[in-house]
Amino acid sequence: MGKEAIVSGDVGPIWMDLARFRQGGKKEVKKETGLGLSFKKDENFGEWYSEVVVNSEMIEYYDISGCYILRPWAISIWEILQTFFDAEIKKMEIKNCYFPLFVSPGALQKEKDHIEGFAPEVAWVTKSGKSDLEVPVAIRPTSETVMYPYYSKWIRGHRDLPLKLNQWCNVVRWEFSNPTPFIRSREFLWQEGHTAFATKEEADTEVLQILELYRRIYEEFLAIPVIRGKKTEMEKFAGGLYTTSVEAFIPNTGRGIQGATSHCLGQNFAKMFEINFENDKGERCMVWQNSWAYSTRTIGVMVMVHGDDKGLVLPPKVAALQVVVVPVPYKDADTKGIFDACIETVTALSGAGIRAKADLRDNYSPGWKYSDWEMKGVPIRIEIGPRDLANNQVRVVRRDSGEKSDISRVFLVEQVKGILDKIHENLFEVAKQKRDACIQIARTWDEFVKALGEKKMILAPWSDEGNVEKEVKERTKGELGAAKSLCTPFDQPELPEGTIFMLHWSIGHIWTIVLGENALPKTNN
Repeated sequence: MGKEAIVSGDVGPIWMDLARFRQGGKKEVKKETGLGLSFKKDENFGEWYSEVVVNSEMIEYYDISGCYILRPWAISIWEILQTFFDAEIKKMEIKNCYFPLFVSPGALQKEKDHIEGFAPEVAWVTKSGKSDLEVPVAIRPTSETVMYPYYSKWIRGHRDLPLKLNQWCNVVRWEFSNPTPFIRSREFLWQEGHTAFATKEEADTEVLQILELYRRIYEEFLAIPVIRGKKTEMEKFAGGLYTTSVEAFIPNTGRGIQGATSHCLGQNFAKMFEINFENDKGERCMVWQNSWAYSTRTIGVMVMVHGDDKGLVLPPKVAALQVVVVPVPYKDADTKGIFDACIETVTALSGAGIRAKADLRDNYSPGWKYSDWEMKGVPIRIEIGPRDLANNQVRVVRRDSGEKSDISRVFLVEQVKGILDKIHENLFEVAKQKRDACIQIARTWDEFVKALGEKKMILAPWSDEGNVEKEVKERTKGELGAAKSLCTPFDQPELPEGTIFMLHWSIGHIWTIVLGENALPKTNN
């Protein structure tokens, strides 16, 4: 029985919302807050997404199209992911470095096959003040051509290997089609690892080690299920030997999205840049190389998967603020006592390593604060009112489900930790269920086309013949776009015996539908 593969498709102002708040145990009332979204996720996904990332204070639009200001609420997520990944690659003895932003034309053109895919997006510096530069310089779209001439200089013998470097930096790709915050921008942040080994076996091992770290970023931190697999020859990194990736899926659009990539470059770049070494037998050999990257696209995928009609829904592990404590005084309540209880609660939670703060602003009502923090996706809201103060308890409200519970302050820390874990588990399971409900196995061409029209991610038989992939893409072109292969999943499904696949299709693959030729944003190498 052959393997299978998957196919799928690509991806404003604040208005009034109604917020409930408790007043000392009295009946809940609705209050107009002036907050909220004017678009619903299921009705106008694109406008909803644009509104959420701005209203939640993740980004601000800049006066150059395709460039965005990343505000602290977004950067804090990037820093948490960076801290995790940086520590893990250092365990693998990968060291950080930094190479220049500018690329000489000669270096950029040295490997023509590699740069061909980036050429239309390369930005050039042609002037200094009012004077033309004698030789224009490019702004890096990726750093192979910047780094590898120096790998050739630094690697001489087998004792110089492996050479394993990573840099945290920005890159510029001058996208012209539908810029989207985090997903497709002209400048973005990423890490890019570039390693060189004496043997292919060492390179192959690292490719999967890095891919596993990317899986962990999405599943263990962002609560997003991903599919690990290998790209086709058509979709692999230009100039590389093979490409592996983690693929996410956006149910609202019915389109897949490349989450991160780990490439085995083989010896192509070693040949072009003359990266040779003398082995322990005195023989001249070429190194085997890898490159791998993930970017701030991760944040956009998180927003798309978990966000709802109230705004962001942040997974606890990446939330800059995991718990917000809101005082709910009214009339002749002991306001000082309530505020003191809020501060004590934050102190207890912070002492246990939970990121918490009290919202003691006196110019907003509790209801307004509820909507504000819901918009920003804080996982847990704790309310403390007169009744809570009297009963030595707090009201805990989950952002993901809206579930409310009263908890004794005596057991608060351990219970909040447990709730944070449950929120992550729930976000992941809900996302997985929605993703899995959109996966359709297609065994015939009619089933394939029908599933594509229903915005499914299609698991279908596959052929390694390049003309088959091109034919499928050509035959599915239409108003919606065309089918695009994502990867051959490493985890293949068990299919019933006797299943007959399409003629000449033997290996399974994941497909997605794309809007036009460049609809899937190219954020990784």
